[in-house]
Amino acid sequence: MHAYAATEQDYTEQDYSESRSYGAGYDDSEHSGTDYISEAPEDDGYADDYAPGDYDGVGEEYDEYEDGDYDDEEDAEDFEPHTGPFDYDDVADILDEVSEQRLDLGSILLPVPDGGQLQVEMTPDGTPQAVHLATPHGRLTVAAYAAPKSPGQWRTVAADLAESLRSDDATVSVQTGPWGRELHAVTEGADLRFIGVDGYRWMVRLVAAGPSGAADEGTELVAAARAILADTVVRRGEEPMPVREPLPVVLPQELAEQLIAAHQQQAEAQQQAQAAQAAAAEAAATGSFPVVTGEQQTERRRAGGSAMQQLGRN
Repeated sequence: MHAYAATEQDYTEQDYSESRSYGAGYDDSEHSGTDYISEAPEDDGYADDYAPGDYDGVGEEYDEYEDGDYDDEEDAEDFEPHTGPFDYDDVADILDEVSEQRLDLGSILLPVPDGGQLQVEMTPDGTPQAVHLATPHGRLTVAAYAAPKSPGQWRTVAADLAESLRSDDATVSVQTGPWGRELHAVTEGADLRFIGVDGYRWMVRLVAAGPSGAADEGTELVAAARAILADTVVRRGEEPMPVREPLPVVLPQELAEQLIAAHQQQAEAQQQAQAAQAAAAEAAATGSFPVVTGEQQTERRRAGGSAMQQLGRN
């Protein structure tokens, strides 16, 4: 099993519609195995633009964007057959045998590769918002969304993402992977690869982010991304949800307790820093500064010795 620890590091980056927390400003040194909590809510640029309800196939005009038309099933024929991502209902009977190999996050059961570190992005109220895996080669983010019973959501989402990325001057191309179309994007601060798969009433999407060249075909980051996605399990649940709504993330109890403690420490540190700044500002404004009494000076000398004694020690 892997150890998952929470720290107080914040994470902020430029946004691209829904891809926003996965790209610009990537610094390889920031993803070398440390965890973080980010309290900045993620702006999901596309999810709110669609009314609840099943997607009925309208909107195929998106497929005519610059990279040409693709048939996902035909595109995938040249690759080795893949296994997952799995629907929880299809594999629930055997999950007990491999439960220690995956991290249960409620809507997703996620395999964590050797050397991978879990990073949890939090909302201001302490609710988990996104989960990332930091690897030696870059960062991987897996998220699941509500979808209609019929496939086709990823095809439209990919077109929306491509348009959003291009509007931010990214270079975007459509490439072919084991599940069909993948988006490859080169931005000013990072290279990105988006991989999506449609399931029954769900869609799962993985984003790989890394330094220049890290998201190219054949790299270790892309290989790790596909291996993780092929072994991911999605637990959709029975409750009705609007199409494209993110499925909820539920943290294991041990990890949740670590995050709560880190969140509290972070808040206390901020309060102390603010109080110190306020006291310093008040002292500067009034011209009053702490006064050391003779008794306090005597106590300090007793504790440290005289000036000559201290010099002799040195």
